[in-house]
Amino acid sequence: MKFGGTSVADADRIKRAARRIVAQREAGNRVVAVLSARGKTTDELIAMADEVSPHPDRREMDMLLSTGERISCALCAMAINDLGHRAISLTGSQAGIVTDTSHTKARILDVRADRIREALDQDRIVLVAGFQGVSTSRDVTTLGRGGSDTTAVALAAAMNAKVCEIYTDVRGVYSADPRIVPDARKLPMVSFEEMLEMAASGAKVLQLRSVEYARNHGVRIHCRASFEDGPGTFVVGEEDTMEHPLITAVTHATDEARITLLGVPDRPGAAAAIFGALADAGCNVDTIIQNEPLEEGRDAEVSFTIPREDLLAAEGALQSVTGDLGIARVDTDREIGKVSIVGAGMRSHPGVAAKVFRVLAGEGINIEMISTSPIKISCVIRSEVVPQAVRALHDAFELGAGTIAHDGGPR
Repeated sequence: MKFGGTSVADADRIKRAARRIVAQREAGNRVVAVLSARGKTTDELIAMADEVSPHPDRREMDMLLSTGERISCALCAMAINDLGHRAISLTGSQAGIVTDTSHTKARILDVRADRIREALDQDRIVLVAGFQGVSTSRDVTTLGRGGSDTTAVALAAAMNAKVCEIYTDVRGVYSADPRIVPDARKLPMVSFEEMLEMAASGAKVLQLRSVEYARNHGVRIHCRASFEDGPGTFVVGEEDTMEHPLITAVTHATDEARITLLGVPDRPGAAAAIFGALADAGCNVDTIIQNEPLEEGRDAEVSFTIPREDLLAAEGALQSVTGDLGIARVDTDREIGKVSIVGAGMRSHPGVAAKVFRVLAGEGINIEMISTSPIKISCVIRSEVVPQAVRALHDAFELGAGTIAHDGGPR
């Protein structure tokens, strides 16, 4: 069971989470719970760091940020003990979560869960601080935004849990953001592949790496509401889904930035140098377009999108590369958005891309970049028109409550 920041934001919510955990134990289940930092705690810790340093050391940031989840776990353990059950709170390192050495964005390498098993054998409820682990060089590390989801899935895989329940402030995964599309439907079930594409293209309910980990290790995820009972959305293998809708959801992002490199030499190794430098800086590149020169020997143009939070790091990483390659100019654009449609049924249904482009054109929305996969089409557009694009596509593909389009067309 994993509880997000809003689910443990104050004393009453921590007690509610404790009661849900105890209810599962009293139903005969052995329970491991992962907790996020309370409410805005992580943002407050980041602000503290900014008060004392313009560029905080990444190792020390991990030491600082890891405290938020530890507070939540200790408080929840106290509440569980008061309910007549024995609970023990563990840090990520105490729980055996081993990561690489990439501070603030570490990846889990192994889960050595012996201490958790021992506590469960002693009839204890185990609370594990999310979002953190210990590196192979024995430093505290954190897993990046949303990393508590990944902690929970990794522990579920290591413990061979029957389900990993992700408790959040929404009822499940929707066909679009309900704040933008009022008639968006809650999806009872989505495949790992669809959820991966949705998370990668802006859906905030589940963290991308947690879905990757779940798919790779066969962990069944149940995303559900913290504040009410009832089923949420199950994320399962494609063989377990009952139907393959043409389009499952419309997702979006408004926190993107675009970098355009003008005058890139048209020779082997130029792209490798550019994107190698970005990878070394930890920048997550998404859509890439390279315009080849019309004449041999002339320069090319390369554009790509990245999360806006990576823009400063990307600009720094590109400084030496632009000089070495003789790139003429670097342009940046912070007002980039993205709208995507995702659906397993797209694999066998022609004409989906044409319909997307036609719908956006009808709304007067200009598409600046396009990327695709077998089950996703993403369009880079101006950030201010993203809500309009989401509503138009959701309506055009009939995703609202009442009817959805399947492989065979509207139903």
